[in-house]
Amino acid sequence: MIANRKILTGSALLLLGALFVSLVLLSDNLLRGLRLDLTNQSLYTLSNGTQNILKSLDEPVHLTLYFSDKVTADSNNHEIRNLRLYYERVRELLEEMSSLTNGRIVLEFIDPIAYSDAEDQALASGVRGVAMGQTGEKIFFGLVGSNSTDGQAVIPFFDPGKEAFLEYETAKLMQDLTISRKSSVGLITGLKLNASIEQQLSQQFDLKTLDASSLKTIAQNINVLIVVHPKQLSEDALFAIDQFVLRGGRLMVFVDPVADADINGSGVNNSGIGKASDLSALFKAWGVEYYPEQVVLDLGHAMPITGTDAQSFRDPAVLKFGKADLAQDNIITSSLDSLVLATPGYFKIDAKSPYTLLPLLRTGNKAMLVSAQSLGSGYDAKQLWANFKASGERYVLIARLQGKFKTAFLQHKAPDRLYMAEADNEVLLVADTDILTNRLWAGTNGSPSQKLLTSMSNNGDWFINSVDNLSGSPDLITIRGRGISNRPFTLIEELKKTADERYRSKELELQNELNDTERKRLALQNANVQDQKLGYSQAQQQELDRFVTRKAQIRKELREVRRQLNADIDALEAWLKFINIALLPILISLGSLFYLFWQAKRKSV
Repeated sequence: MIANRKILTGSALLLLGALFVSLVLLSDNLLRGLRLDLTNQSLYTLSNGTQNILKSLDEPVHLTLYFSDKVTADSNNHEIRNLRLYYERVRELLEEMSSLTNGRIVLEFIDPIAYSDAEDQALASGVRGVAMGQTGEKIFFGLVGSNSTDGQAVIPFFDPGKEAFLEYETAKLMQDLTISRKSSVGLITGLKLNASIEQQLSQQFDLKTLDASSLKTIAQNINVLIVVHPKQLSEDALFAIDQFVLRGGRLMVFVDPVADADINGSGVNNSGIGKASDLSALFKAWGVEYYPEQVVLDLGHAMPITGTDAQSFRDPAVLKFGKADLAQDNIITSSLDSLVLATPGYFKIDAKSPYTLLPLLRTGNKAMLVSAQSLGSGYDAKQLWANFKASGERYVLIARLQGKFKTAFLQHKAPDRLYMAEADNEVLLVADTDILTNRLWAGTNGSPSQKLLTSMSNNGDWFINSVDNLSGSPDLITIRGRGISNRPFTLIEELKKTADERYRSKELELQNELNDTERKRLALQNANVQDQKLGYSQAQQQELDRFVTRKAQIRKELREVRRQLNADIDALEAWLKFINIALLPILISLGSLFYLFWQAKRKSV
């Protein structure tokens, strides 16, 4: 009976093993296209915006992914190993995109070996080699896309630090290949903009300058409208802007309580014009609160300025925001280091407004409001410091207004007018126009005879990024920053921090004792330099031997402390590996054996 049970159990295990192998082989073939994304932020699921862009491809697109595979294959460099992991992530994304297009995306993977034709081809296409590792050998990791009409788009290098925007950048490349002409951008400005702004806009977009005084309608082919420093716009012009937003056009508005570049204004006069600008008719309809007579000061972001007396001081009316202040989950600001604004206003949203105000840039809590009249030309920044009293509020300087917009002109009699937008839209609001001036983009260094223009902010990059983002299709704009695939174990990271705090003080104590012991040993040796012929006394020799012995003991204790520093972490990582690799299969096997034993016992009964 016992022998029969053993035979039965062994046969059952063999049968289970054969069944398991068969299921693996069948699933590999039958379920190849089936995907199940169980990651926290659905990292491997394409957004609806990307899927719509892929569905809109009406011609074949050829994508060539260049990656230095052989050079990086055997590297032990941590940075290079992470890059290889990211390569797999990029490759999987491209394969996922290709699978959704029924063959319209053709993928090619090339290893641009040094001094090969493939390397020359990659460089000629705009792919960039980056020196990495101890040898500093160039590593290529970029994407080149082309279409049937010789159009080309390129991502020069995939930076793992920008993984959150991987889907956006790749989808944008696809969209660029499907659009044969530049996006049209309209510009209404009450200021004379510096030449570099218009030059950059003209290079990347089809720029059309519109005359606000005669404006009654905005051409249908204009995708983005930039309104800078609007002052006393006619109702026809305001209605044209209103209808532009309702039909789905993207609007950027720059207003300012004190526009430094407004050479025609002279402070705020009785009529409220002067250097101030407003878009009150639309702001009121949208529930946006903006006060052209108030300026925001911020001590926490006050920018160092050199005064006429050559002394440097921080001006609370000129605000510099660093990388920590800029949203890292926003494609527009993620790659920027700084923004500089001067004498800005602020925005609030009325509690009854049906729209959402999404802040993109805010002051710190060391901010206050002052009258725009007090900040005319030649204001005393030191006096602003002396009178400063923080309100404790954080003021919104740049924001997105989102929602399904309604017209602000219910009584307007224009034919074919729109009363409400068909879909959600958004307007970019900026409470500063000085952000567009050369004064805040660049400064001068060098001798009086040879001035060198140096960048002092990323204002220009931010402006072009914003226009570029808004000029994209609605599908592209909906693609937000995603999570990252290389996510650390939070428990391990916390354990590392705890272990470091626990052992670091002991390590420092031992290191100090080691230094003190070595110092005493050297002092004893130096004291006997004159008496070397006589040698050390017995007491001196014993003291010297004690120092040497203690030094060896301290070194041993230091090694032990440094070993203990990672002991808990290594143990936890080993336990996690055991759970993932061994424990689960063991539990399944034990459960199967228990079930078979129970079944056999039932049959015997």
